[in-house]
Amino acid sequence: MTQTTSSGVTPGAEATDQAGHAVPSNLPILILGALGVVFGDIGTSPLYAFREALHAAGGAPSEREVLGLLSLIVWALTIVVTVKYVIFVLRADNKGEGGTLSLMTLATNAFTKRPAWVIGLGIVGGSLFLGDAIITPAISVLSAVEGLEVVEPRLTPWVVPMTVVILFGLFMVQRFGTQRVSTVFGPVMAAWFVILGVIGLFHIVDAPQVLLALNPGYGIEFLYGHAHLAIVVLGAVFLAVTGAEALYVDLGHFGRRPIILAWLALVFPALLLNYFGQGAFVLSHPAEVSNPFFQMQPEWALLPMVGIATLATVIASQAVISGAYSLVRQAMHLNLLPRLEVRHTSEDVAGQIFMPQVNFLLLICVLLLVVGFRSSSALSAAYGIAVTGEMLVTAVLLFIVMWRLWKWNLVVAMAVIVPLLVIDIGFFAANLAKFPQGGWVPAVVAATIASLMVIWIVGRRRLAEKTRRDEVPLEFLVENLSKKRPTTVPGTAVFLTSDIEGAPTALLHSLKHYKVLHEHNVILTIMTSDRPRVADEDKIRIDAYNDLFYRVVVTFGYIETPNIPKALALARKLGWKFDIMSTSFFLSRRSLKPSPKGGMPLWLDRVFIALARNATDATEYFHIPTGRVVEIGTQVMI
Repeated sequence: MTQTTSSGVTPGAEATDQAGHAVPSNLPILILGALGVVFGDIGTSPLYAFREALHAAGGAPSEREVLGLLSLIVWALTIVVTVKYVIFVLRADNKGEGGTLSLMTLATNAFTKRPAWVIGLGIVGGSLFLGDAIITPAISVLSAVEGLEVVEPRLTPWVVPMTVVILFGLFMVQRFGTQRVSTVFGPVMAAWFVILGVIGLFHIVDAPQVLLALNPGYGIEFLYGHAHLAIVVLGAVFLAVTGAEALYVDLGHFGRRPIILAWLALVFPALLLNYFGQGAFVLSHPAEVSNPFFQMQPEWALLPMVGIATLATVIASQAVISGAYSLVRQAMHLNLLPRLEVRHTSEDVAGQIFMPQVNFLLLICVLLLVVGFRSSSALSAAYGIAVTGEMLVTAVLLFIVMWRLWKWNLVVAMAVIVPLLVIDIGFFAANLAKFPQGGWVPAVVAATIASLMVIWIVGRRRLAEKTRRDEVPLEFLVENLSKKRPTTVPGTAVFLTSDIEGAPTALLHSLKHYKVLHEHNVILTIMTSDRPRVADEDKIRIDAYNDLFYRVVVTFGYIETPNIPKALALARKLGWKFDIMSTSFFLSRRSLKPSPKGGMPLWLDRVFIALARNATDATEYFHIPTGRVVEIGTQVMI
């Protein structure tokens, strides 16, 4: 067989190079974009993090207790975000892409045979991120709208209804895409961080001793002297670093350098100044500690601050929602989830997508949380378990990458990871204590998603084994048909199959019922690479069996959208005369039936079948013209 490959230029090269790294020529724009997308979640943490830490400490802390709480927050931001994520995790990019599933792919590449336990870690990490995705919009928008209680206490009954309306509107506009509104995300968040820093600096002057909290000794002293409160306080302190995982998830959108510069130059200093300012306000007004962020605002600025805080939390929610879409799409392409509908909302930016099913499920979960918990303080109990769990998974996978892939000395890798793991485990244990108060919510969501992923993986494997047993080897069929050719008709037939070695079921049934062959027959297999993008020159492989049959393998990156007509058009550069109007695509539509004698319990078979039935139709998913598709039904017992 002859083999050739296509050539071309990677689309979107104006924003990224072929490896997926952001091009630094537009660095200021990338930094501004990172401010609007990457730091929305962690940037709105001052609304509730220090408040919850104060409440956990008893509500009326002394000066040394305030310094202790501030010290814990300062060093949590420094170690978890600056040291762990900025210095180490952001280096673990998979061809420019970040996130739990990218890190899982890197870790599996470090082994000759992909270990199931590493894939399991990736599944757990991805599921925990989705569990966190339902909490962030609810707690962020609630905490901002609660500023109305400070403006006018009589507005308290309207907080939950207003939050529901804002969130409902946010999810409803997702279908229109974020390209237009995202142009204001960066400037709004830049203004937000400047305001945070200025207000904090203004109050630090009233009690400059708060800067003593830079000494980690105050934090250690607080934990030692309040051992009975340590777990509860650490759970509240962790709220200050939620959103740190976004630095890694959005790595592919902006690149490492813009994210680091935005963090070090603006976000980190602004957050520190604001937390110090809140601490100084508490020391200057010890009786007013119910909501220090809003209480420390000048009276004339209170209502505008509620407005910009609400806008900032909507932006933070948007970032998490978009991240959920991206993660689910990666999971689909890695065969961890069934195909779901993906709509592209931008002709220029491939990463801007809308997933109706995911959007609907997120909306329902978020609204149930708001109505069920009714306040950000109550909801903070549900916040943390998913994030700390994901951070733990990230640390373990990072250690594998350091040791096996980067070839670091084992002692050096452990010297870096062990201290970070100790901190992560401490925060995880602290948040685990909130499980009965609401921490079970994201845990149940994550466990459900992880279970569905496992069922899908096992079910697909069993289905493939069952199908393979009933298939005829492709080369055997081609050889026999070349010796005794049936009647041929003009045109090209493309048979889709996921099995490279076996003859497609649609081909066998076509021969059985129609007893004819097209003059050109293409056995097409779609593969997903462990790279985020595949360059055009590597995307197509054509093997000619004879003048009747061709094997075409199309490989997409795991963040790319599979588009068969566009991919096959690349083959024209190889001399293959492909005409979509004279081509028929033959697909096998399998009707799955549960079998009592299957390898999985009957109820798991039914879950897998339900997932398969709700998967997006292959015609739509691969963007095949519906008028050129012939579907042949088969029934399979699993």
